[in-house]
Amino acid sequence: MKTEIINLSNEGVTLTAYILDSSNEMSNWNYRPAMLVIPGGGYNFCSDREAEPVAMAFASKGFNTFVLRYSIGRGKAAFPNPLNDAEEALRMIVDNSEKWHIDTNRTAAIGFSAGGHLCAALSTMGAIKPKAAVLCYPCILSSIGDILAEPVPSVDEYVDGTTPPTFIVSSREDTCVPIENSLRYADALEKAGVDFEMHIFSKGYHGFSLANEVVFSKEEDYLYNIHLSGWFELCAAWLKKTFNY
Repeated sequence: MKTEIINLSNEGVTLTAYILDSSNEMSNWNYRPAMLVIPGGGYNFCSDREAEPVAMAFASKGFNTFVLRYSIGRGKAAFPNPLNDAEEALRMIVDNSEKWHIDTNRTAAIGFSAGGHLCAALSTMGAIKPKAAVLCYPCILSSIGDILAEPVPSVDEYVDGTTPPTFIVSSREDTCVPIENSLRYADALEKAGVDFEMHIFSKGYHGFSLANEVVFSKEEDYLYNIHLSGWFELCAAWLKKTFNY
């Protein structure tokens, strides 16, 4: 694996690339699907728990992966700054597809919480869009702006026929980002005729990420949320079917 950290246009914004090695023994992987990972953090920070561990999980499924650390904090996180960051990151992945051995027909993005909002914004409002999107307990509605660094648009209002197929996972117990956000987005996808799959778990904390021992420091948190870890294999299977690889 090769790693590279690229500074993007906005101050403090970086894209970290994790590029798997090519091999004649695995010629079917000469060009790989790509996953742009967009961590959460309320547009105040970018969560490490939703960054590299997620990138490594998708790398284990054959993806070349990229972690975006976008514009955060009061002022810097004001829209459309983060969206500009995400567009620039995705454009860079596509423009460097030969260098990074990317199949440009199989570019996906995954976002968590506020990163889910940004991923959904990229999927609906972006000048360039991923070919598939994964939203994990996403902020969607403008009403959630009270807990974020800056106000945000309700991205469900921008869903249309150009929005990519989407996988959504959330928890009914989430009191930080109510499942209304996921449901409203799913409803917009359905009305626009966009393919989607959604899984709503009964129990689980907000911010469960991969819901395994890698991302939880406390054993009680890991044990309470471990049942949620199944979302990743469901998502991987959905991506495999969606991308037909």
